[in-house]
Amino acid sequence: MLPRMSNHEHSRVIVLAAGGTGGHIFPAEALAEEMLLRGYEPHLITDHRFHHYNKNSAEGVLGRIPIHTITAGSLGGGMLSRAKNGLGLLRGTVQARAHLKRLKPLAVVGFGGYPSFPTMAAAIFRGETTIIHEQNSVLGRVNRLFAGRVNLLATSYADMRGMPAHVRASTSTGNPVRAAIRALSHVDYPSLADGGMLRVMVIGGSQGASVFSRVVPEAMKLLPANLRARIRLDQQCRAGEIEQVRAAYDALGMQVDLAPFFTDVAARLANTHVMVCRAGASTVAELMAAGRPALLVPLPQATDNHQYYNAQAIEDVGAGWVMTQDAFTPEALAAKLETLILAPQRLNDYAAAMRKLGKPNAASALADAVLRVAGISTSTHGELAPTEHAA
Repeated sequence: MLPRMSNHEHSRVIVLAAGGTGGHIFPAEALAEEMLLRGYEPHLITDHRFHHYNKNSAEGVLGRIPIHTITAGSLGGGMLSRAKNGLGLLRGTVQARAHLKRLKPLAVVGFGGYPSFPTMAAAIFRGETTIIHEQNSVLGRVNRLFAGRVNLLATSYADMRGMPAHVRASTSTGNPVRAAIRALSHVDYPSLADGGMLRVMVIGGSQGASVFSRVVPEAMKLLPANLRARIRLDQQCRAGEIEQVRAAYDALGMQVDLAPFFTDVAARLANTHVMVCRAGASTVAELMAAGRPALLVPLPQATDNHQYYNAQAIEDVGAGWVMTQDAFTPEALAAKLETLILAPQRLNDYAAAMRKLGKPNAASALADAVLRVAGISTSTHGELAPTEHAA
């Protein structure tokens, strides 16, 4: 990959462009964390949805860096919706351009999703050093638009679907995860002795998933009482569904912990034997880094069915199980959990396979790639050391 001298070579500002959902925000947060450690100044440009997410993360890295909110709109919908959203994207691009003019960043890194569109469009128009990172195994629509125009395409998977015929440069870094999750790569998988408690964590993505609120309690009801007594559940539920779900578990006499959002996912994941979850990119990356097997229920509406392909990559190596949403029934889940409780060694094998997939140093690898393409030597993290500009 040829190094590129930034237009603002003495700047320490790194602009991150990401939408307000966890799948795009988590890797941006991980890169911000790494850049702060190296003495750089990350700024996040996002849309209004971030403020909902930020209620749950204000004490983390994103509570310590500047956040700039711009207008954004989706790329789909009918003709009237497209016209309205197009105006929103245009307005957001003007706003992003003003931020970039003022910040003079060393590089602009986009993490996909339509809220990143205005910032990346403005950055390319201004001739900034640009990088996009794709979290999924299928190149997203916005990233697909820019993949041939940015200085570097960084991917989470070595084999990607939807790659354009031409990109200037590409590298596979893995999907960055936060430091608390990275630390789990050194935490042993919890032992599950015969007769011991099986700890199950149920996560439905940053917004929760109603299907889990319906299916999981019904599956618990179908299990024999002696096996049900051996399950400890941590379950994310939408706020409006918690009391109904709690009542279902209370009727079964089960020990559960329910919340709309877990702020201590790393601590819970450390003690988890198996996850029941969607197959969003950040969830999958965290499972890989932690080495925790999972039963994956891909979101059927995911663009280009990317969650299914994320999940299939895990099942293919024996690190988890894919269960499409139409097959995710109480009967099927109960049967799977019963099998796992009665054959704990199988879980150990799957956990080991999951850990082999992990790239806990993805944030560092992405940071190195960003700095190299901006023309900065990465031999020492704390010092700026411009490289020779390639002819």
